[in-house]
Order: sequence, then C-alpha cells, then structure tokens
Amino acid sequence: MSTMAVPDVATATVDEGFWTRNRKVGAALLALGVLAAVLFGALATDQQARFTLSETEGGAALEINGTIGAILFGVIAAAAGGALLAGVPKRWFTLVLGVGLVAFVLSFLCWQVSAAPEGRNFMPMVNIVRGTFVLALPLIFGALAGVLCERSGVVNVAIEGQLLMGAFSGALFGSLFNSVWVGLVAAAIGGAFISLLLAVFAIRYLVDQVVMGVVLNLLAVGITGFLYERLMQTNAEKYNSAPRFTNWEIPLLRDIPVLGPALFRGNLFLYLGLLLVLVIHLALFRTRWGLRTRSVGEHPTAADTLGVKVLGLRYRNVLLAGVVAGIGGASYTLALYSFTKNMIGGKGFIALAALIFGRWSPTGALLAALFFGFADQLATYLGAIGSSIPSQFLAMLPYLATILAVAGLVGRVRAPAADGKPYIKG
Repeated sequence: MSTMAVPDVATATVDEGFWTRNRKVGAALLALGVLAAVLFGALATDQQARFTLSETEGGAALEINGTIGAILFGVIAAAAGGALLAGVPKRWFTLVLGVGLVAFVLSFLCWQVSAAPEGRNFMPMVNIVRGTFVLALPLIFGALAGVLCERSGVVNVAIEGQLLMGAFSGALFGSLFNSVWVGLVAAAIGGAFISLLLAVFAIRYLVDQVVMGVVLNLLAVGITGFLYERLMQTNAEKYNSAPRFTNWEIPLLRDIPVLGPALFRGNLFLYLGLLLVLVIHLALFRTRWGLRTRSVGEHPTAADTLGVKVLGLRYRNVLLAGVVAGIGGASYTLALYSFTKNMIGGKGFIALAALIFGRWSPTGALLAALFFGFADQLATYLGAIGSSIPSQFLAMLPYLATILAVAGLVGRVRAPAADGKPYIKG
C-alpha cells in the first residue's frame, strides 16, 4: 500500500497561503510606517505643527512638536501594519488599516507643517474640510451616476462626458438666460443627452459598453471644445458668464466647530449631493424600485420571468444617472468657475474609481469620493505653504491616491453579475 506525502502537501499549501491580501497590505503599511518614523521624523523640525480649528492661524488649535509627531504617528502606522501582518481578525481589518493610514498621513503632515516658513506652519482644518467636500462634489455626483447605471447592469465609463456636458450646458444656458436655475436644468439635460446615447447604443444596439463610454467621452470633449471656441471665447460675457449659486447657511448647525462652517455654509450642490447619497441609498436597498434595479443588475433573466421590464428599467436608470452627473458638472460652472475646454480633467474616471472603491454602494462611493477630494485639497494646501515637494508631484497626488486605492486597498470586489452584459429578451 503506497503512502501519500500528505504532510508535505499540507505544508506547501500553508506556506503558499500565508501571504494573503491582508498580510501583504500589512507588510506594505509596516514599511510605510517605518519610512514615516525615520524619514519624516528626520526631515521635520522642532517647531510646533499647529492644526487650527478655524479658517485662520488664530483660535483654538491642536499642537504637537513636529519631530515628535512625525515619529510618533509613524510608529503607530508601523504598529498597525504589524498587526495586519500578524493576522488580525477580518472584522478588525478595515479599522486597523484606517488607523494606520491616518497615522501615516498625520506623520507626513507633522513634517510638512512644522517645516513650513514662519507664519505658514499651521493647517486650518475648516478650510481643509470645506475644500475636501467642494473638490469631492463632482466625484460624488459622478459616482452616484455610476451606481445607478451599474446596479442596473450597464457599465458607465461615460461619467467624464456626462460631467463635461453638464458643466458646459450649465454655463451656456445659465449665461444666456442669466439664471442659475435655467443653467441647472440645462446641465441635467446635457448629462441626460450623453446617457441617452449610451442607453440606445448599449441597450438597443448591443454595442460594447466600455468602448461606447470612451467614444461618448471623446464626443463630449469634441462638442464642448468646438462650441467653446466658437461661442465662449469670442463672446465670454454673453455665453460664459453664468451667475453663481450663493451659499446657504443653516442656523445653529453652522456654529458647530470645524464641521459647521465647512458643511453648513455651503451652496445648493453640497446639500443636494449629500441628500442624493441618502435618497439613492434608501431607494436602492429599501424600496421596490431598488429591489428591481438590483435584480436586473444581478440576474435579468430571473427578473424578466417575474414580470420586471428589464430593458425599460435600464433605460430609465441610465437616463437618471445622466441627470445626476449633469448636475455634478454644473457644480463647476454654476458655483466655482467659468467654463474652459476639458475642464473636468479626468475627474469622471476618478469618480468611476470611487464607485469601485465604494463597492457599488452610494455611501461607499461618498466616502471614497471624500478620500480623493482630501488628496486633491492636500495638494492645494501643500502648494500654498511652499512645500519642498515638487509641484508636478503635488498635481499628481489625487491620481496617485486613485491608483493606490483601487490597486492596493480595494482588494477583490465583485461587480453586479450582469454588469456590462447586454440582455436579449428571449
């Protein structure tokens, strides 16, 4: 009777299975923590790193010695990485990883703030939080548009084009009618126009949805760029001077430290974006429409058997996604800037990354968008304090954060089963 080398096989399996994703992330975080403690600690100064709870240098602040802070938070990040490497329970993974990443960022900030020139060695937390939300707004709207489409089984790579068309339409018609409300409606229609093309070609004519999304992005760039040069550049006062939504302050809530001035003294787009996250989340997971939408995105054949009109629901949801993204585009031209060619600058693709990072959930997409918005705001802040980091690298920071999040942190995620698969009614 032959004997199988079971112990050797088992040992090999255990060895091969040691380096799980969680342990790899832990090893990377451990290395980052050590790097932060050693490098950031050496580069930081003995000046106090001040994190003020206002918009200026004055007032209450959290202070820590720059060198001590950089080393301390680096050690915390390394400890979190070591815990992940040792194998913490899965239910604690996200919390420990979050603590480690926050500690690494704080170590970096202790270096940067303490090393800033005198008079600029402080970080105004109100401005940072406000800027994070402002820069995250188009990502929030874009990611919500992605949720509506992909939960219905349609891949939405055209978020960039929807945002751009919304920004252009809002600026153009807001200027022509001198009305922010007309501009807002026009922006929603502009985003819906791109979505309509996506729906028709992807659902009716079964064109590859990813390819169609790329084509629609190029179409939006071409249309808006051509009309910008023909109309807006030649007569900006008439075609590119839309009025702006003013800030609306909410009594009592506006006086909450840090969050009050940042969140409750905002414009329509801030409140609407947060409200849409709540409404879409509740609708998606607590209503009949949400159940049908998720069933169409997971198993359209079964949904059709139960009487759900699969194609009709997909059409409606894709058009609704375009409306949401179009309004997100208007958050640029009806609140912040005048329209310029290709002004979205890849934010649609970051919104798509936020959708994946947030695991196709409205609340997850919101948190992911805020993560990317913070990276963008951090780059702006570092440039303002005269950071020694090259400006080209600072400009790359939001996109590097996107790559890190999607490739390194998101792990294995499962899109809706029918996402991107055309449905042909039998």
